[in-house]
Parts: sequence; C-alpha cells; structure tokens
Amino acid sequence: MHFALATLVALQALALGIVIARLQGGRRRIPPVHPVREELTDTSVTVLLPTLNEGLRIGPCLAGLHLQGAPLSEVIVIDSGSDDDTRDQVEAMRAKDHRFRVIDDGPLPAGWIGKVWALESGRGVARGEWLLGMDADTEAKPGLVAGVLTAARTLGFEIVSFSPRFAGMTAAEQWLQPAMLATLVYRTGAAGEQGVHPDRVLANGQCFLAKASVLADGDGYAPARASFSDDVTLARHYARLGKRVGFLDGSRLYLVRSYESLAQMWREWGRSIDLRDSTTRVRQVADVLVLVLSLALPLPILLAVAARVLTGPPNVVDALVAINAAFVLIRVLLLGALVRSYDRPGLMFWLSPLADALAVLRVLISAVRRPRTWRGREYDAPAR
Repeated sequence: MHFALATLVALQALALGIVIARLQGGRRRIPPVHPVREELTDTSVTVLLPTLNEGLRIGPCLAGLHLQGAPLSEVIVIDSGSDDDTRDQVEAMRAKDHRFRVIDDGPLPAGWIGKVWALESGRGVARGEWLLGMDADTEAKPGLVAGVLTAARTLGFEIVSFSPRFAGMTAAEQWLQPAMLATLVYRTGAAGEQGVHPDRVLANGQCFLAKASVLADGDGYAPARASFSDDVTLARHYARLGKRVGFLDGSRLYLVRSYESLAQMWREWGRSIDLRDSTTRVRQVADVLVLVLSLALPLPILLAVAARVLTGPPNVVDALVAINAAFVLIRVLLLGALVRSYDRPGLMFWLSPLADALAVLRVLISAVRRPRTWRGREYDAPAR
C-alpha cells in the first residue's frame, strides 16, 4: 500500500510538471480577435457552409453572414441531402443576397466523413482567395470575416481557426461542457498560444480560415477525409508541412449553439473529444494518463485523505495533498480564463470542476470506441 501511494505521488508530480509546462504559454497568448467593420476590398473570402438537416438552427447563421461586408464575396452552402427546410432558408436568403448559393455534394465517396467531403466539394467551385469553413450552428457578428482575415494577415498565418463563445446552454451543459473543454486545454494549451508544436496544434472547424492556394497545393481537405476530428487533423497535417498554422481566441467574433441537450453534447462532441485521428497512439495514451492524474483524481484523493480513507506515511500523504491541492488550484484558475468563452455563465459553470472526472471518462470512452455514426450519417465500418 505504501509503495502504491508513493508511486501515485511520483506519477502525479510528473503530471503536474507536464500540465504546468503546457499551460504556462497561456500567459503570453495573443489577445482575443475582434471584428473589423472596415471593408477589405483587396482580396476575397468564400464561406463554405456544410449542411444536413440544419433547418432548426441555420437561420441565425445565414443572418450573421448576410451582415458581412467585403472581403466576403460568396457563401456556398454545401447540402448533403437535407429533407427539412434547410435549402428553402438558403434560397430565401439568396433572394436578398446574391452572394449566397446552395450546391449538392453528391454521393459520399468511400472512406470520407460527410462534413469533410462537403468542404472539399465546396472548395472545388469556390472562387475566393481565402476559404472560411463555418458550421450552421454559428452566429457571426458583423465584421467577423474582415476580422479573421486581418488577424491571419497581421500574424502571418496561412491557416488559422478561432474558438467561439458558447451560448444558449442549459445549466447541465454549463456544468459538463467546460470540464470537457478543460481536457482539451490540458492537452494542447490555450487558444492564442504561440509557438505550439505541430503535434499539439488545436483547431476549430466552426470557424476555420485557410488560403485557397495552400489547400490547392496540399490536396485540399483530403488529408482529413477519414477523421472525426477533421479540423485538428487538417491543421496538424499542414503544420507538419511547414505552413503557418494558428488557433486564436474568437470569442468576440461569433456565438455558437452546438447542441440541443446534454445528451446530444455527450454523444456528438464526445465522439471526437479524444482527438485519436489527430494523435499518435502513444501520445494519446500518455495524454489520457495525464488527464486521469490531473483532472479525474485530485478531488477524490483530497476527499479520501480528509475522510481518512486514504492513509500512509505522513510525508507521503503530505506530498499527495500538496500535489492534488495544486491541481485543484490550477483548475480553479482555469475557470477565470475560460469564462469569457461563455455567454451568460451561471453557477453551474463555476461548479464545472466537479464534472472533471466525468469529462475524463468521456475521453476514455471515445478513445477506445470508434464512432460509426456522425451528424445523422452512418458508416459501415470505422474510418481509418
């Protein structure tokens, strides 16, 4: 028992060092990107918007894009056979704004995930010098397109994506979702962090900007064709090729209402939260172990020591308490960094550290169980 306790202390001390090293770059992160209301007429941006039965949530997305000025030149909605009123809403917007149009992505080729194929289909007909992939659950603020382009140019990024501000969440979602988000931060660092290794690059497909010429030279979206975490897979692929790839804080640029319930969030986001398609197996195992040691165990360990359920040599127990108290402090401080990413955070947001063990469990489930469905589509066999 004493040996096991000492081993746990050693492993958690190592995990603490790793977490601190990954998070310390957040002190030098680039500030949030703001909208730019001035029009930029020296280039052009095509928005690529994949859809599949998005009728209940696409309205605010279309309205937000309608308010964008130059450099937005066209919005291509790539529909994957919606049988609701998605297309009708796009056509209604097209009647007001000629920049909008809808195309079909056709049969899904073998080995492709639906969203990635839709983006690639849109790329084939896009005319913009820059391509901005967005999701139907986003609501762009006026000046988003000019803002993301200005950030890319100013910082020299050829590919850059932006984290959102989460809105319309239930109390239960505000409790679990920040804990799931924390698992990403512990593995990859904060949005806006500079000098991230290609294997640690994070990305967000809800607002993903890329130079059309860079994608054309690199086989487009195809490198992520079979990935359920396509945004991260694509960003890391191009980063490894030496392209300037970034991930910035876009919480001032747009809102996102991703899920209709806690159960849907558990299923949909949980399927890709492990990032297994974007990470080597060895690194994924190491990351999961760090999450268990740094997020799942600290509170239970402190409670067990307080209840005298966990006992041992005083010096070992003291070290265990100190390390786990440090983990809890880091997690509480992280709340202060994450709060600006939430619209109207409530009490449950501040209690989200209590959901950390559940979030780590979801990562574990996702890591060992390959999904066979995604966004309403079923796949005959796991993608590889």
